[in-house]
Amino acid sequence: MAMSGTKRTIDAIWRIESAQLIAGLTRMVRDVGLAEDLAQDALVIALERWPDTGIPDNPGAWLMTTAKRRAIDMMRRNKLRDQKYEELARSSDLYTEHVLDENLDGEFGDDLLRLIFMTCHPVLSRDARVALTLRLLCGLSTDEIARAFLAAESTIAQRIVRAKRTLNAEKVPFEVPTGPALKDRLSSVLEIIYLMFNEGYSATSGEQLIRPILCQEALRLARVLAAMVPQEPEVHGLVALLEIQSSRLKTRVGPDGETILLMDQNRALWDQLLIRRGLAALERSQKFGHPYGPYTLQAAISACHAQARTPSETDWTRIAALYEALLGSMPSPIVELNRAVAIAMAFGPAFGLQLVDELRKQSMLKDYHLLPSVRGDLLYKLERFEEAREEFERAASLTRNERERELLLKRADNCIPK
Repeated sequence: MAMSGTKRTIDAIWRIESAQLIAGLTRMVRDVGLAEDLAQDALVIALERWPDTGIPDNPGAWLMTTAKRRAIDMMRRNKLRDQKYEELARSSDLYTEHVLDENLDGEFGDDLLRLIFMTCHPVLSRDARVALTLRLLCGLSTDEIARAFLAAESTIAQRIVRAKRTLNAEKVPFEVPTGPALKDRLSSVLEIIYLMFNEGYSATSGEQLIRPILCQEALRLARVLAAMVPQEPEVHGLVALLEIQSSRLKTRVGPDGETILLMDQNRALWDQLLIRRGLAALERSQKFGHPYGPYTLQAAISACHAQARTPSETDWTRIAALYEALLGSMPSPIVELNRAVAIAMAFGPAFGLQLVDELRKQSMLKDYHLLPSVRGDLLYKLERFEEAREEFERAASLTRNERERELLLKRADNCIPK
């Protein structure tokens, strides 16, 4: 395997394994910042060794073993000059490598849930919780998170560093809380799982559109939460949303990894079991009565697509109404953009374009690639091809995902008369 090929493979392995690795190490050292440093050290060693030795059969286990050894070395080397490591080294469950092995046994998924609850502790602000989790669980770079927040990279970097220090200073436990503490953090945890799934469903950057393992893990965690707190309607709403969205994962990309838009997907290949599970979860959520929360409303929108046998049978009027309700519970320019798309599909592209043009005034959407993408699509339908081409090219310049860029440039090319 060529060096560049090995590097790409290691990058892919890291995206898959990093969240579980950091979660397992956090359980061991009880310091999320130190856990991330140890995981990064293991990655550096892999980058040095694997091009020569080849990728191990179980790269995740290799990274964990390497990081664990680094932890042991650090505790032994620094215990006299650093009181924290001295305390760790003295503790009965972290002193020997044999016990460390035992401490790392168990389900990674449980560790991920503990890590999410830890990073959602109220000692952190909402922005700090989201930034830290995008970093640790989704593996996004500081630059990618900054683009998501529409903030400076230095601001995000400082926010993440402060968040890790705060968790350590406040000795926030690595556990799933119970009782009122669990309920207090639940909305934040749901948001994190939602963002985790979204990153898997449409990757911020890279050479692939989707990261299926991230979606699968988010769905699994949502199911676990639904079993833990069955009386919380929005937990069932989130499960419903992720089940239905997951049913389309295999049809979002073609055989060569190319992006396939929703209206062009082969609906016969949508996973009917996941759709049935999602509709059942949606029904459980709706049994609690109005008003519906944002995840239940989004699940209802996804259900409209799932229940339409063909694109032409989609109830776009209902979808537009659901987006109107969603704006009431979760105001956002992105929700407004989605509502504009639904209105365009229900009442014609000219109506949608009027709404999209109003959204161009929103500073938050200035560098959001889907705004010119949607505008390009509406202009194309109105046969304003030159304007559509410019919008698609602008959208392509803004996205960080290679597959999205390819699709947008292809659409731009289709606007040029042959």
